[in-house]
Amino acid sequence: MNAAEWMNGARRSAGLTQRQLAERSGIPQPTIARIESGKQMPRADTLDRLLRACGWELDMTLRRGQGEDVGLIRSWLALTPTVRAERGAAYGRFAEQARSAGRAARRAS
Repeated sequence: MNAAEWMNGARRSAGLTQRQLAERSGIPQPTIARIESGKQMPRADTLDRLLRACGWELDMTLRRGQGEDVGLIRSWLALTPTVRAERGAAYGRFAEQARSAGRAARRAS
């Protein structure tokens, strides 16, 4: 289910027209129409406001096992502390080189 379907279903289950939802949420009716038609993807805070105005709640809680690469964590923990420190330092040097290259490119343009 996508945001357009959620929004349309929530509004209809609350028995609201788009105009009534706009009045309750403070989101303009044309924006609601674009969201419900799938022409506009709402920001999370906008979707939350609209859903709350319909009596629903957007749950954006990080679930266990989502958002972290457990395999990567395990592979790093399998390394000795010395090797982890060396790889971490190498990553830090790489990141600094990338930032420097980005700054140089912005100055050149």
